Amino acid sequence: MSNMTLKYTGDLRCELTHYSGVKIYTDAPVDNHGKGESFSPTDLMCSSMAACMVTIMGIEAQKLNVPFSDVYVDIKKIMVIQPRKIGRIELKVHMPEFLKDHPCRVQIEQAGLNCPIALSIHPDLILDISFIYP
Repeated sequence: MSNMTLKYTGDLRCELTHYSGVKIYTDAPVDNHGKGESFSPTDLMCSSMAACMVTIMGIEAQKLNVPFSDVYVDIKKIMVIQPRKIGRIELKVHMPEFLKDHPCRVQIEQAGLNCPIALSIHPDLILDISFIYP
């Protein structure tokens, strides 16, 4: 659907351009020969997982005519060494207080848990997702 480009700019950095013209950059992390001055590709994967979940939850909330704001996610990436890959993604999804006892709570949470990225992740990658209500 969308077209994106990637340009390797040297020093383990990439410039990614969205069809809208927006650019983002990646750097290799310090523990893998990089400068760590921007998101690493694996950081983007974990961040994308969180963004995908919250976006799908927002879509579901719109369909249900339920307000959905003040949501944020603490994201933790845990790498494994042999082979070097993401072994675990921990997401703590901080939800609005009024949703705690809302009848649509489970439906909105399930929408996020079944977002396209979650459904595309290899089953060996551990997803530890919790919904936090004040």
